[in-house]
Amino acid sequence: GGYAAIIDFRVNTTNIQFGGLFISSKMLNTDVEFHIRHNYTWLKLPGNIKQAIGNSQKEYDKSVVTYSIKNQLRYKSNLIRWIRKDEKKYYEELLSFSREHLMLYPYHLSDVIVKGLRITPFNYYSSMLQDIMSNEKSYDSLPNFTAADCLRLLGIGRNQYIDLMNQCRSSRKFFRRRPVKELLPPKPIPINIDGWWTVHVGFITEDDVKMCSLEEKLCIDHIIDNSKIVVAELDTNTVQKLYNRGLIYIDVSIQDDDCFIVPPLEGFVMNRVTGDYFETLLYKIFVSIDEHTTISELASVLEIDLTLVKNAVSVYCRLGFSQRKNRESDADRMLDAGGSFVDRRSMYETPLDEEWAESVIDNEACEPQRYPSTSDLLRAASMDDLDIQSSGHQKRIAFLFDSTLTAFLMMGNLSQGLKSHAVTMFEVGKLCDESLDSFIAELDKVDTGREHEGEAQRYFDHAITLRNTIQFLRYNKDLVPDPDQYPSGLAVDLVRCESLHGLDAATCSRVLNKNYRFLVSMAPLSNEIKPISSCTPQHFGPAIPEINSIWFKLYIYSLIGEGPPSLLLVKGTKLRRLPKIFHEYERLLITSWGHDPGIVASSNILITLNDALMHSAVLIQPHGWASDGTTIHVPFPLEPSNTQDPVFTWSTPEYHPAVRRLATKLNLQHVCGFITLLRTGRPSDSDSGFIEAEETSDSRTSPTADNTDLSDVASSPVEPSSSLDSANPPLATHPEPDFEIVNENEFKKMDQLATSDVSDDVMTTDSKSTNQSATPDDAMNINEHRPPFSLDIGTTRSHDGVLEESDWTLLEVFYGLPLFDMRLNVEVCSRIAMEELCRHDNLERVLNVSRSLSLRVLNFISQHLDKPVVPESGLQLRLKQQWSHNTQSPVPLPTHNLLFTDGLLTSWSDR
Repeated sequence: GGYAAIIDFRVNTTNIQFGGLFISSKMLNTDVEFHIRHNYTWLKLPGNIKQAIGNSQKEYDKSVVTYSIKNQLRYKSNLIRWIRKDEKKYYEELLSFSREHLMLYPYHLSDVIVKGLRITPFNYYSSMLQDIMSNEKSYDSLPNFTAADCLRLLGIGRNQYIDLMNQCRSSRKFFRRRPVKELLPPKPIPINIDGWWTVHVGFITEDDVKMCSLEEKLCIDHIIDNSKIVVAELDTNTVQKLYNRGLIYIDVSIQDDDCFIVPPLEGFVMNRVTGDYFETLLYKIFVSIDEHTTISELASVLEIDLTLVKNAVSVYCRLGFSQRKNRESDADRMLDAGGSFVDRRSMYETPLDEEWAESVIDNEACEPQRYPSTSDLLRAASMDDLDIQSSGHQKRIAFLFDSTLTAFLMMGNLSQGLKSHAVTMFEVGKLCDESLDSFIAELDKVDTGREHEGEAQRYFDHAITLRNTIQFLRYNKDLVPDPDQYPSGLAVDLVRCESLHGLDAATCSRVLNKNYRFLVSMAPLSNEIKPISSCTPQHFGPAIPEINSIWFKLYIYSLIGEGPPSLLLVKGTKLRRLPKIFHEYERLLITSWGHDPGIVASSNILITLNDALMHSAVLIQPHGWASDGTTIHVPFPLEPSNTQDPVFTWSTPEYHPAVRRLATKLNLQHVCGFITLLRTGRPSDSDSGFIEAEETSDSRTSPTADNTDLSDVASSPVEPSSSLDSANPPLATHPEPDFEIVNENEFKKMDQLATSDVSDDVMTTDSKSTNQSATPDDAMNINEHRPPFSLDIGTTRSHDGVLEESDWTLLEVFYGLPLFDMRLNVEVCSRIAMEELCRHDNLERVLNVSRSLSLRVLNFISQHLDKPVVPESGLQLRLKQQWSHNTQSPVPLPTHNLLFTDGLLTSWSDR
């Protein structure tokens, strides 16, 4: 089996029709938005902006209305007041749009909406639920934060919603349909209110006053007489009663110098994201906020308006996702649903309801990203010189992980308390050091005393190895740049790579430089995500996305002239038969572009390959001759040789010649990770060559990778690898080629055919062509799973017999700390400490090694593409590719088929 698939239930918005106003889900021109946000009237608008909207004031006015409604702007302080003369109608349209598109209640406009329109959050969400239930939409249609607020105010979560829908449907079958409104609660449930929140009078009529008790009247008078009064100064029961009746509203007032804590999430609902402006802002702040950074500092680092940051943090506080850090004595007190004050810190350890941890889903921000200029990158890299660390806290270590890890923690049923931490790691995108004690305590509860079956064992192994990794990284005196400066070691934050991609490149760099001394990635990171590219702070992981791609495999094979036969096919290739070099192998390793590899039986491979090639490029490699191959993982940095005549054995795999050559070429003594060696089990007497001379490609040998320095790389000429040697005509070993390149029209027809007829038979072949059918284990989805490469080192390394070097070959290299194998993890960790990789001088070497490797890999790729990856004057273009934060991989696709065999990488056009 492979890594568990992460199901994506989240749906992005499309075009919106609102009354007579048509609003596209695509954001307005960024420059136009900037001028609307800064209240530029038509007369003050620059000429180029006028030209961008057709020199039409009417179009600009429409853009102002669109932007104001979508971003829930206040009427009096923004440009909309000059466009729309009716303030009340504007707010009614704003609320109607927000409700129809399931946005959060605009709490920052409570003073207008509650006082002027008498629409409370309870009324707003009741109408919203009534609409979606009437249209029989699923609970998953509610966005995450909106669903959490509905749960807080109405007490309607997933199970309650399903129950209400069943009641609604059953009443329709036997009687007249019962109105949905009758099924919804008539008043809000009691909510938790912090003592430092302020209370304001809402819309109160004379009839409301007549129905109030004496205590409630006195409370209202007291609130009116005091413009700003905190909850802690009032009778708690009276506040709850008045709030439930909508006579008062609560304001969460945030100060510039406030700091906030994000404990493990409680009550978070994992449904979907819509990508609206405020939801995107909430996720950006989630991954950036910490208890040592004030609100004003956070706004400065993110370069976001301070008011917007305050609005977002106030919503966190309302939903219970954040708490203000000990500002005053009442800051640790909160009014619970029963009307009494409790210590909010005692609530941190409450386990998350299992209902809200049912699925792990992809959470990529929908906002278009700004590419950084060179000045942005230089300014971000010099954050150490900026005076933004007024709190004086020390920088930390960031351990970068992907969503696969959170899926393991949530799906493994490992511990009930782990689920709230896993939800926090996924949704917040970060688990701060302050929460790691409770997280480690939950990991300690994972049962390690018995064996588990199948995927379950992988979940348990990852949980235990993650615990050991955190304990190794935290406050380890051997992992500091300067022991005198950090005598107690460094704290550790767990940070999700995908969440960092929600920030634009310059902001991401500022956040990392402000908070972290260096970065360490888990290994291997999924091929489906883009690793974080960081010059500073230094990164123990893939330096650029290309190093976490198929290209890097081909690069290291060419670098040392060794590796398994590998065939990289471009998208649109259609194979008529399996290439001869793979005929002898029972198991093949198939890697679709941008996905993790899978092991497939060769007897059933042709349909699978052609189906995959319709959608992406594919790499084919042998894995096992008669069954699955055997792998050994070699940790680096390598240990120095203790003998003059080292021998390659199970216990000393680092003495394999390919490992030693690769370590020298890649300067692996300064970084950490592991090398994987593969033994296919093919008889050694046939190892003289994987392909006969008359069956080789007719193309000339392309330039192989070398170990030149940066100046050599920059000045070396690049020859196109697609040119063929005219002196070497192709040998006609087959009457027709093994493959053809499918054109666009044929590609579409094949796609439709595969969708309609072949989808259920992807892993099987025609019974006329083979007598062997696919087993369920063979039918793994190669786009969603990675192969079970791990070898039980604890058993295999107990044999110290000498191994035959020719039986083993280089398969792949991963940078970072492995979590899938406990023994390998311990070995890598011990070598990091022993070789003092985190010392200041080595961190400088890491920077140089990463830059050198990145340029060499990019140069290698450019030699095998029709267009260069790094044009001579295209540094800025490459920076754009490197820092692109879209969901698609920035790694360039191959432009022609490539074959690696007998130590050479050539263009493949076998006939």
